[in-house]
This record gives sequence, structure tokens and C-alpha cells, in this order.
Amino acid sequence: MRVVLDTNVVMSAIFFSGTPLKIVRAAIAKKVELVATKAVLSEYREIVERLHAQFPNVNYRRPLSILESKLTMVRPASLGKAVCRDPDDDAIIACALGDKAKVICSGDGDLLALDGYRGLEIMQPQEFCRRLNV
Repeated sequence: MRVVLDTNVVMSAIFFSGTPLKIVRAAIAKKVELVATKAVLSEYREIVERLHAQFPNVNYRRPLSILESKLTMVRPASLGKAVCRDPDDDAIIACALGDKAKVICSGDGDLLALDGYRGLEIMQPQEFCRRLNV
């Protein structure tokens, strides 16, 4: 299964562990394939730096590097117009549609509200873990 992780899931895995970390571990174990675009990866990197300023004791470099090594880079779809209430989330939608990934994992209400958009399943980390049996 190919899946796009929203930035909030990646940051939660790196800084707080819990359910999001189970998803990243599933990717490392090749139970799922994570996909990203340059824009999505850039957002991961930008936000991790910001969070590191708030949580300086967390060593994010190694976990982020491991995650990046597991990403399949894809070209985003052209959306043509804004889709999400939060325009920053359009990059996640464009990534999923560009790769024809069917699943986005997110805790973001703006993305979750789009569940079903153009055939996408947008689910919270807990639901995604239940689906994967992890």
C-alpha cells in the first residue's frame, strides 16, 4: 500500500513517538510504501527545524534521515485550484493524486474533511494502524 504521511504524523513520530512512530516503523519494515514530493519533503524539513527549536533535546536528524531513505519520490498532480481549507495541505493532496496513492494518513481536520475526495482515503493514524495490524 502506498501512503502519504501528513507532516503532523511525521513530526509526531519523530518528537513524540506513539502511534505515528508505529507507522514509520511499518514503512521501515516494508509493510507500507511512503511517497512524497519535493514540496512535501521540504515541508517535513522546515517543520522539523522549527520543532527542534522548541524541543532542542530531541535528536531529529537520524530519524528524519531514516524516514527520507524510505520515501519514494513522486511528481505531484496539478490541482488547478485550491482544494483544502488550508492551502498548505494541497501539497499532500497533490502528492497522493500524482502517485495515485489511495491513502493519506493525517491528524489534520482540514485534510480529514476531504476523505473521499477523488477516491482518496484520508484517515487518522490510529485507524491506519488498525488497517495495517500494527
